[in-house]
Amino acid sequence: MLFVPLSRLCRAFVVLQVLLSVLAVGVLPGSVRAAESPAVITPHTIATLITATDTVRVGTALPVALRLRLQPGWHTYWRNPGDAGEPVAVRLVAQGALSGQTETILWPTPIRIRAASLMSYAYMGDVVLPLSLPLVVPPGSGASGDTVVVHAHASWLVCAVVCVPEEAELSLSLPRVAEGDGLVNSAQAGLFASAARATPGQSPYQAVIGSDGVMRLSGAGLSASTVRAAWFMADQPGLIDPAAPQNERVQDGAVLLHLKPLPDFTPGHDLSGVVVLQSPAGAEQAVVQTVRRVAGPVEEAASAGVASTAARAAGIAAPEGAATPAGQAGGQGLADIMRLALFGLLGGLVLNLMPCVFPVLAMKALSVARLGRAGRAAQLWGGAGYALGVMATFMALGGGMMALRAGGRAAGWGFQFQSPLFVTFVTWLLFVMALNLLGVFSFMPFALRAPRQAEVSAEGAGGLRWHDVLTGVLAVLVATPCTAPFMGVAVAGALSGPPVAGLVVFAFMGVGLAAPLVLLMLAPGVAGWLPRPGGWMIYLRQSLAFPLLGTCVWFFWVIVMEGGGQTVLPVGAGLVLLGFAAWLYGVAQAEQARAGHSRAQGALHGLALLGFLAAMALLPSLRALPPAHTAGMALPEGVEAFTPARFAALRAQGEPVFVDMTAAWCMTCLVNERLVLDTQGTRALFARRGVHVLRGDWTRHDPAITAFLSAHGRDGVPLYVYAPAHGAEVVLPQLLTPGILARALDPSR
Repeated sequence: MLFVPLSRLCRAFVVLQVLLSVLAVGVLPGSVRAAESPAVITPHTIATLITATDTVRVGTALPVALRLRLQPGWHTYWRNPGDAGEPVAVRLVAQGALSGQTETILWPTPIRIRAASLMSYAYMGDVVLPLSLPLVVPPGSGASGDTVVVHAHASWLVCAVVCVPEEAELSLSLPRVAEGDGLVNSAQAGLFASAARATPGQSPYQAVIGSDGVMRLSGAGLSASTVRAAWFMADQPGLIDPAAPQNERVQDGAVLLHLKPLPDFTPGHDLSGVVVLQSPAGAEQAVVQTVRRVAGPVEEAASAGVASTAARAAGIAAPEGAATPAGQAGGQGLADIMRLALFGLLGGLVLNLMPCVFPVLAMKALSVARLGRAGRAAQLWGGAGYALGVMATFMALGGGMMALRAGGRAAGWGFQFQSPLFVTFVTWLLFVMALNLLGVFSFMPFALRAPRQAEVSAEGAGGLRWHDVLTGVLAVLVATPCTAPFMGVAVAGALSGPPVAGLVVFAFMGVGLAAPLVLLMLAPGVAGWLPRPGGWMIYLRQSLAFPLLGTCVWFFWVIVMEGGGQTVLPVGAGLVLLGFAAWLYGVAQAEQARAGHSRAQGALHGLALLGFLAAMALLPSLRALPPAHTAGMALPEGVEAFTPARFAALRAQGEPVFVDMTAAWCMTCLVNERLVLDTQGTRALFARRGVHVLRGDWTRHDPAITAFLSAHGRDGVPLYVYAPAHGAEVVLPQLLTPGILARALDPSR
């Protein structure tokens, strides 16, 4: 049975419409009358140039417009695209009997499109962007013939799930008429009339904005009976946060909007844009508004019963009953923050079960074993120290990501593992910890001998011990290559909101990760279940070194994936130097225990320090490694490398696509690949259903993959997206099974 994708049928139908319209206006061979140019058809747009008249005359401006007929679900952008996008650009040049040029678009009022915590100003459907082209006699040469040819170069960005840049060269010819002759309206004149109605008019109102970000729009006719909603769209990007809620309040004679200025909105910048006023019946009035800056906050009338200026500056003034979308930047309510905090708590709990955290279970088990017969105070302080280390590290990582994003960097969960320098440092740290557990040297609290009863009893005095805090820090650092269920939503919401709310969410992730061990220590009866400390702890301690050594091997592989084979020598040499330094330090400790302090012991300490410093001196060589294309993860049979262009092309062709976003440092990703994705059964399933598999490698920073993650509400890997031939995309869970994958590809199962 012959099957034609619906998208191709729709495109063919639109093309047929264009051909019929061209014939309808009489564009025949040899004719110069053309109020609409021949169409340029791109994968997502039909672009033409149209004019409001069929003739031109000297001394008048010709109404010209770029017409973009976009595929359903796609949009293009206003002069200020918002949080993402690029505005449409057009350059018009007239030649022949008359000449002229312009690039100034008379922008219609855009719509607002929200995607997670981002806001865009855009157009959809049949878009008409007018320009006014002045026409004069070419200087010094007089008129050349009776025809005016209008050329246009247009470029625009169209977006749905992905964004695709498109462009077109367009031209049409019109006859010139004498100065006394009238102009003939074209068949497209109605499109210009519609565009004029959609273009903002000049504002009859006055507007000021204060230091608190409150904009006051005042004038006759503004009241709760005439204005139900209002919003402001700045015509320049980077001055006002487009995604922040504006929490409008309507008073008699004034509308107050709570804008969120960005760092570029300095005293030297003017503010202008479009204000849209929506009536109770839903009708919208758009006006071009200039906003004057005033010193100090904008005062609200006391009779309106609004919050104080200090409260407004803190961003807590909101209309009664107003709802704020979850995850909205700069405007999360308490309920939204608590919802994200709950997701963070659940994600932290599940993170205890993820493969990344298994090596740190050694540290946890050792801590619990040491406190098995310790006093109650020691158990409480041990749990508190571990929780403090976990929560502080979570908040530090979250604060670092927010700071990088504020500085224009795209940083997501686990971003630090994209640096070979950081991965090397963690590898060396875990290697030294393993040597300590094996007894090469003693470093409290991990001395190889079993603790004496007196030492255990002494711990009953309590007090915060730094090694409990260090255990929490290491737990988070080693866990960051994993993204547990619930964490994706929590991290995305934390990064999109106010910094204080984001830190709260990250703190709750720390609470979730720390909770099992803390609850274990807080349970009064647990100590009675544990065996009495003794010689068995030596063997437990030594056995727990091997998960750490296994993690070192994995991280060594990650470093090679990120920086190529040239990383093997400095990383391996560092391991040897650190091992040598640890051995010398252990020999010095044994000598001190046997004969006390001596000059030989001091010399051994000095040599150990030199070995350590020599290893640290190798770290700078890992800072300037080549980009990721020199290395990377090998693709299995039947899997293509992800690129936005390839994904968009397959979607445009109506082909089903499965996207796997992974990284060499993501243990969850590797487990899913080994057990589910890269198996013979899954390959056969993809082949039967004709699914194209695209794999994106985020081992080193890749802006395209970062953008794809953000578009799907994620800030880390793994991410699995199934885009069927027809229908909406499906985001799969982060822990895959063959059954989950089969049901996603065939929902009827």
